[in-house]
Amino acid sequence: MFMQKPEADDNIAQAAWLYYVGNLSQQDVSERLGISRFKVLRMLADAREQGLVRITVEHRTSRTLALADRLSDTFGLQEVQVAPTGTGDEDEALARNAVAVLASGYLTRIGKTAQALTVGVGWGRTLSAMADNLTRTKNSGLTFVSLMGSVTYASHTAPGDVCVRLAAQTGGRAILMPAPFVTDSAVACDGIMSQRLVREAMDVARRADHALMSVGECREGAILFDSNIFSPDQIQQLRDADVVGDCCGIFYKADGTVADIELNRSTPCVQPADMADTDTVLLAGGTGKLAATLAVLRAGFVKRLMVDEGLATALLSASEKQGV
Repeated sequence: MFMQKPEADDNIAQAAWLYYVGNLSQQDVSERLGISRFKVLRMLADAREQGLVRITVEHRTSRTLALADRLSDTFGLQEVQVAPTGTGDEDEALARNAVAVLASGYLTRIGKTAQALTVGVGWGRTLSAMADNLTRTKNSGLTFVSLMGSVTYASHTAPGDVCVRLAAQTGGRAILMPAPFVTDSAVACDGIMSQRLVREAMDVARRADHALMSVGECREGAILFDSNIFSPDQIQQLRDADVVGDCCGIFYKADGTVADIELNRSTPCVQPADMADTDTVLLAGGTGKLAATLAVLRAGFVKRLMVDEGLATALLSASEKQGV
């Protein structure tokens, strides 16, 4: 009896993912995979016949499962999910959306496990896309709480906006952190953290059952550097300390240590030490997030990881060259 090879199943799943989730045309899929458009049509038909395509595309191919196992072992994680986006020339938007689909599936999964559940939420484009992809999840016992302060300008990716959208979609509630993303000084931050409404929101965030977070790069051209959030002095602090990334308002060096700078004492947010009892989930899409993701994983507080295939491969390659 003829048995289809796992590699063939992987290729079918990847074609289906690119077409149905990545919203690429059949011609785009053909060019990306280096196969004829006729073969793409055949693969999409096979994906439907095999049950790979339902509302989303089943992502657990043998290739991505192997990557997930290696990442779990390398970084001591409880769970890793890898979206099958391929490892060639990477489309950053596609990578983010692929990871967002994984995260929305995770949120659907945990939303069914308990009547009352508190989920801490960071900020960024991947988390915003997660909210966009969330469907069929209704639980009035869900509470979404910001893990950090927000920015002064309206943004689809701000933590408050993401919390409100998630609450509206699930029938739950949102608790916002009534504080800025960054204050002018450590003294100013202490003053804001002493406010009753901030303390109450922070207490809820610290007791969150789950935390969904993403990473931000700290380099020239990155959103954080170009957003006018920081003063020139704060930008210089990041440069002088060789900071490579942040997660929920905490800034990390490449070895995973929290940078000893005043800026890290000026952001009203939940600290990694507060998350010992929280199921922490890190989302990262695109190889441009490599240095920041590696630093946050080395910090040791992340329990679950969701990445695209290109970043997964890059993380393993970097860890082998540098050591975890």
